Amino acid sequence: MDLGLSGKRAVVTGGSRGIGFAIARSLASEGVDVVLAARGAEALELAAKTLSQQTGRRVIGVPTDTGDDKSVGALVQRTVDELGGVDILVNAAATPWSAGKPSDFASTTDDVVRDEFEIKVLGYLRTARAVAPHLVEQGWGRIINISGLGARQANSIAQTVRNVGVSALTKNLADELGPHGVNVTVVHPGLTRTERLVDRLTEQSEAEGVPVAELESRLATNSIHRLIDASEVADVVTFLASPRSVGITGDAVAVGGGAPGAVYY
Repeated sequence: MDLGLSGKRAVVTGGSRGIGFAIARSLASEGVDVVLAARGAEALELAAKTLSQQTGRRVIGVPTDTGDDKSVGALVQRTVDELGGVDILVNAAATPWSAGKPSDFASTTDDVVRDEFEIKVLGYLRTARAVAPHLVEQGWGRIINISGLGARQANSIAQTVRNVGVSALTKNLADELGPHGVNVTVVHPGLTRTERLVDRLTEQSEAEGVPVAELESRLATNSIHRLIDASEVADVVTFLASPRSVGITGDAVAVGGGAPGAVYY
């Protein structure tokens, strides 16, 4: 299937590593020129060089703090200046939720929730606010927000609030921007094989003498009994970024390998 993405221009926040990097690679492989945004300049430079060599597309790294409006504005302006416009925004810039963060009610301070909301929900809002006028003006665009299956689980107040917040943001944007040819969706990855997870499991494997494959198997409690790879999340996002996805907007797409027993409708 030709996704019709050749020649499109995308901004991928959180694009220097993990799911964001996998998405950028998938888009570039389909003929998209990509601007990667993240805070670390060194990691961005390496990621951009790697993707450009792998895909033959133009890939630019722009150090960006999505917590700052001016930084976000400069990101979008540079994208327009260097690529001639923007067609796709993928929001993936957020700190991963980890077991080290407080999850019980007593430990969930105002600042814990405030920090999570600031990084993920407001960060996504800022980038969407900066990109949307360009999409509306040209009458076509895609915004894909990477959230997480924490939106459907009550394991932590802060984790659930931030992911549900992204879903609410997505639906509001979809309804407002839809008449202008702009589709907005949210993707919920589950536990995903990324560089960070591989590094953690490798350390655990060496400490416990248990093969990494066995450790992964223990974590794979989804319906297909295996972890989803970052590249497989990227495949779904790439479709949603394409003109082929016109019938999907305002909705959530889960990419976690299935939640056993649960019925979502």
